[in-house]
Amino acid sequence: MERAISVEERIRRAEEIYEKRRQGENRPITKVNVNNTQKKDIKLLKKMIIQILVCISIYLVIYAIYNNKYVFSEDFIKKANEILSYDTNFGELYQNAKNQIQTWLQAITTQEEGQEQTENTQVENQAENEENGIGGATTEETEQDAVISNQEQNAQLSQEEQDIQNVKNTTTFIKPVEGTISSSYGRRDTATGNVPKDHTGTDIAAPMGTKIKSATEGEVVLVSEEGDYGKHIKVQIGEVSIIYAHCNQLYVNQGDKVTQGQEIAEVGSTGNSTGPHLHFEIRYFERTVDPQSILEL
Repeated sequence: MERAISVEERIRRAEEIYEKRRQGENRPITKVNVNNTQKKDIKLLKKMIIQILVCISIYLVIYAIYNNKYVFSEDFIKKANEILSYDTNFGELYQNAKNQIQTWLQAITTQEEGQEQTENTQVENQAENEENGIGGATTEETEQDAVISNQEQNAQLSQEEQDIQNVKNTTTFIKPVEGTISSSYGRRDTATGNVPKDHTGTDIAAPMGTKIKSATEGEVVLVSEEGDYGKHIKVQIGEVSIIYAHCNQLYVNQGDKVTQGQEIAEVGSTGNSTGPHLHFEIRYFERTVDPQSILEL
């Protein structure tokens, strides 16, 4: 027979059972990923700041240009148009630079050869003086005098004289046609205003149809019938070019390779000409030189 339980005991047991059940329950826990949300917020903030900075930079550039009157002034636009309209001949600049470098190299080579020759002469003279018991200037003094002499000699050469020297050193010529010199290179007195006073070549008078031979080997880089030269040919060999002008007939075409002595044209009187003759012109880096200083015509 069960023992009678008081009301207080029942309440106490009920509270214990309730407490045990409450402690034993598995309640769901809600997890909030606070870190990911913070990271997203930081990225958005950075992106917004970058966009704001870019907008401010663009605004400042536009504002600076708009408020700078010089950029849109007539003087600035005129200067810009002058620069843009200037036709820069890069080929000519390259050729001039190359020619200057070659001139320097040639001057250095000439100076070195002169120094070597001077040193050899000094050694021979010194040996001879020692044998004869004769004193003289020191080697250092003689060498300095020789260097100064070579420098003065090179400084006295004009551009045309240097060009003539270079042409002679690099190219061999033969007479292109038999005839009489009717007009030499350089300044001349002319009877008519149509004939240029500054003659860029040598005119060799010959009967109409006389065969013209190529003075050098090379490549035909120009065949034309236009201008004061009339029918003319331009042959290129290295940095040297030769022009045969006022021809009656042309035997070669542009791009042909010619040999020295090959018949390339006939004497004529085309273009700005007063009679049948060959205008024979030699250029070095497109600077004309006196053909009669290169070969006998």
